[in-house]
Amino acid sequence: MPTIASVEHSHIGPRQVKRFATFDANDFNELSRIGIQLPPLQLRRMIEAVTTFDALDPTLTTGSINTPVQFLQNWLPGFVNIVTAPRKIDELVGITTSGSWEDEEIVQGVMEVTGTSVPYSDYGNVPLASWNVNFNTRTVVRFEEGMRVGTLEEARASRMRVNTASAKREGATLALEIQRNAVGFFGYNSGDNLTYGFLNDPGLPAYIEFPNGASTFPQWSTKTFIEITKDIRTMLSGLRVATQDLVDPETTAITLGLATAVVDYLTVTTDFGVSVRDWLTKTYPRVRIVSAPELDGAHAGLNVAILYAENVSDMSTDDGRTWLQCVPAKFRVCGVQTLTKGYEEVYSNATSGVMCKRPYAVIRYYGC
Repeated sequence: MPTIASVEHSHIGPRQVKRFATFDANDFNELSRIGIQLPPLQLRRMIEAVTTFDALDPTLTTGSINTPVQFLQNWLPGFVNIVTAPRKIDELVGITTSGSWEDEEIVQGVMEVTGTSVPYSDYGNVPLASWNVNFNTRTVVRFEEGMRVGTLEEARASRMRVNTASAKREGATLALEIQRNAVGFFGYNSGDNLTYGFLNDPGLPAYIEFPNGASTFPQWSTKTFIEITKDIRTMLSGLRVATQDLVDPETTAITLGLATAVVDYLTVTTDFGVSVRDWLTKTYPRVRIVSAPELDGAHAGLNVAILYAENVSDMSTDDGRTWLQCVPAKFRVCGVQTLTKGYEEVYSNATSGVMCKRPYAVIRYYGC
């Protein structure tokens, strides 16, 4: 049987091969002669998408993914700020704006009337009443914080939707507030000044240790509902006795400052689901709870609880408050300077720390 030779559809000699700069439909049809089959529908799509061909030269660029990652990113709104510990001094003792930023001291007068009555006698000496006055002073301390913004910095920050000046002002304000809070708790020692805080005012009473519970430890983390409520009742009773009933825990506004590590043990319950906080709210509704991290380990490394009457009606001519945090200037703009390549601003504050005006209305315990 004779061999049937394959049909040769076309041949292009080596000297006849040429590069096409452009193609049209007829050129594509001719490709079928060299074995390239393109259906008419696909051909039309290719003509619409590609109008020019070029030679396949060796790869000259660096290998990469097809789509750069920046086109595949989903940017969430806003920025997450790095947090700082809450500043609780204002919540504990309030804040009084008095005086001026340039003041050197604040002064609180303390008046004591003297005299003892004796049985009446027509010819006896008349006992004379008198008075004695002292002046408690606290030194004002000032702090400063500033910010500088460059022209290029501001322009570039705005490209990522950040107001650099506003962010820096916020940072300066926060720094000043952190410092004022620290002085409010611990005072400030610059050598010869008198600036004290909530934890170290020289007039405060000494700390008393909480008694041990059944576990032989004083910490509330080891105590039962009965033991914790007994500790709180002992503090309130001690405040009443120390003030000779001038402070009535059932009617006087009282604050119980607790260490942050301790406050959650007020949720210890009885077998019937009644918590310490429930008991306190029902039995002593005028007592409020404020926790502060500065009270953690505040006395010899042990947590403290400080109970005090917020105001006392003792016929004094002042405001009657137990504590005073006098802040002549919470935030002050000292100056703004325009620079050749930006601007600079300086801020300041002034505080005299915290003064305990009525130490007899404060009870302090440790070891909870």
